[in-house]
Amino acid sequence: MARSLSHMLLKGISGLSTASSTRTATGSFVQYGRRFSNTNDSDTHDDFKPTSKLDSSNLSLKDIVEQDIKENPVMVYMKGVPDLPQCGFSSLAVRVLSLYDVPLSARNILENPELKTAVKAFSQWPTFPQIFIKGEFIGGSDIILNLHQTGELKEKLKDVTANQEKSQ
Repeated sequence: MARSLSHMLLKGISGLSTASSTRTATGSFVQYGRRFSNTNDSDTHDDFKPTSKLDSSNLSLKDIVEQDIKENPVMVYMKGVPDLPQCGFSSLAVRVLSLYDVPLSARNILENPELKTAVKAFSQWPTFPQIFIKGEFIGGSDIILNLHQTGELKEKLKDVTANQEKSQ
């Protein structure tokens, strides 16, 4: 009986793989008998569609990048957010920078492909995360880690830490 039950279970699972995923024109798809929708679903109310604050501003993406870097002493363009990085390199950069107790500003480049392209063009650097300290492009997580290990990062962040202590 156990053999026939396992045979039926395996037969049922193998039957799912042939019809497990079907895309439809409305932006939804069916997988394993469940219907999922993406943000392009025509019957989704506008109140529930994701919005981008970048889209609603009158600034170009280049201007936004410049403003971010100018206004934030430590600016990180990363995959995910500091509390929930979505790649190992972004996670490493956040962990290293958090050792210095500096205010960390970040933008999630996964939310906006155009922002990702604008940041790459601005810095002339192809990979992420991209870290800017006091308006200067530093590099990625490998460079931040190296600067931390040699003690140079402490020097670069000394003013940022001192300014934070004065404002408190």
